Amino acid sequence: MKIYTRTGDRGDTALFDGTRVSKADPRVDAYGAVDELNAALGLATAHGTDEQVSGFLTSIQRDLHAVGARLADPARRIAPRVDKATVDARAVARLEGVIDLLEGELPPLTRFILSGGCAAGAALHLARTVCRRAERQVVSLGPDAVEPEVLEYLNRLSDLLFVMARAVNRRAGVPETPW
Repeated sequence: MKIYTRTGDRGDTALFDGTRVSKADPRVDAYGAVDELNAALGLATAHGTDEQVSGFLTSIQRDLHAVGARLADPARRIAPRVDKATVDARAVARLEGVIDLLEGELPPLTRFILSGGCAAGAALHLARTVCRRAERQVVSLGPDAVEPEVLEYLNRLSDLLFVMARAVNRRAGVPETPW
């Protein structure tokens, strides 16, 4: 199988059901932002996260492929039995569990902090902003564009990425810079 198909050479692409849409379509823009977020998480991992955080990020990257699949499927034709394309309340709960775990090792915030820190921490702060953009783009598609759990997942994920950036920086011995 070749990586290039030439089918998008005129600026359009196919959704899951085969419908051709412009690459500037808001839905394509939304799942493109999710793809960008996925790459940003890979970058954070490449900057040297510990084994625990790397494991969390790999799991999240898999979930983000499912989010992208959901966004590319406006007709909701992906069979419910396709577990790897599922984003449900359990996925949101997993994120909340990781937030609670990581927050347990962090001092409470009393002020806003500047994004930055070690390379992995800074990359996670950047990923958080990409996540927020993806969330805004999904919201702009309208309330029925995707399952509510997808939006809940993105919302919780941005919270997790903030906490994860703080934890990675703390584990690296890099102090937070107050605003």
